[in-house]
Amino acid sequence: MKKPANAPVSSFLRISFVQTAFFVDGYNVFYGLLAGTPYKWLDLSSLLEAIAHENDPRSQVAEIHYFTSPVQPTLATRKQQSKQAQDTYIRALKTRGIEVHWGRHRLDHRKAPRFISRDIPASRQDQVDIWNLEEKETDVRLGITMYRLAAKQSWGEAPENRIQQIVLVSGDTDMTPALEAIRADFPHLRIGIILPHRKGVDRTPPGSLRKYADWMRRHITTDELEAYQFPNRVHTRKKPADKPEYW
Repeated sequence: MKKPANAPVSSFLRISFVQTAFFVDGYNVFYGLLAGTPYKWLDLSSLLEAIAHENDPRSQVAEIHYFTSPVQPTLATRKQQSKQAQDTYIRALKTRGIEVHWGRHRLDHRKAPRFISRDIPASRQDQVDIWNLEEKETDVRLGITMYRLAAKQSWGEAPENRIQQIVLVSGDTDMTPALEAIRADFPHLRIGIILPHRKGVDRTPPGSLRKYADWMRRHITTDELEAYQFPNRVHTRKKPADKPEYW
């Protein structure tokens, strides 16, 4: 951006942009914010842009990274329909320039203490066989991608193209070590956190994440979820992405 010849320096600094990169834990967003609501067809890019702008009007979305794992149809409530819904939503997200990173699920046979009631403690002497479904690689991939971007800004990008702010969209405290490392190694970077929690749902903000953040948005309102929805049909380069009927 070229400064107008007659503009005072302080005025120009006020309108300079803060280039912002978002890192979204898709699993955390779905189960912490969207599951059980009619707002799953969320226009994530528009919502994040609005929240960042509310925090700092100079914020400008530079890139959004979305981390998730493919739905396992055999274990999903709606089987293949659930997988198709996820695929459709991913295609809609990509029309907004969002970069999608895939992890995986692992299903293992394990033993776990039998649940009787909350008043009776778990016992290793009373265990049952279970199937344990675990999301793998997503957290690690998110943390590494976030750190690598921070490093690239410091060592590889021209000053005018550098990211000045990283925003984590997650309430998962497994992200704390990555934020701690970024804060220590790249102290010039501004760090924001958006917790994917619906307003009205009582949850304690994770203190370990807050420790390394310059700012934190603690919840997202129902009005915001309703306002930032994709149209029922999102046009893509190929087949349109239509909102799943049961969403």
